[in-house]
Amino acid sequence: MQDDHDPAAARRAYETVDIDGWTERFALLSDPTRLRLLLCLHYMPGLNVGQIANVTEVSPTVVSQSLRRPRGNGWVVSEKDGREQIYRLTDERLHAMLHAIGARHAGE
Repeated sequence: MQDDHDPAAARRAYETVDIDGWTERFALLSDPTRLRLLLCLHYMPGLNVGQIANVTEVSPTVVSQSLRRPRGNGWVVSEKDGREQIYRLTDERLHAMLHAIGARHAGE
């Protein structure tokens, strides 16, 4: 019997996919506040918490708390610049997902 007619062979459809990673990425994007924050960073990397809070109209505390999960996964990084934490996206899959929903970069 050929693999294309063997239902058990359908397992190949997900054996090579990072199911947990993709589930987490989709969960990140399902929160409207977090999605706004990620879109903001996608559009203009290198913003600090205050700038992100100002643009997205949420408190700096909400920004920090909402970015904790993507930072923990290594999808967003923060770097110290004087007294400020500067944020940027680092996960290419997340970056591609944002493009897929229509996100642009500054200057486009």
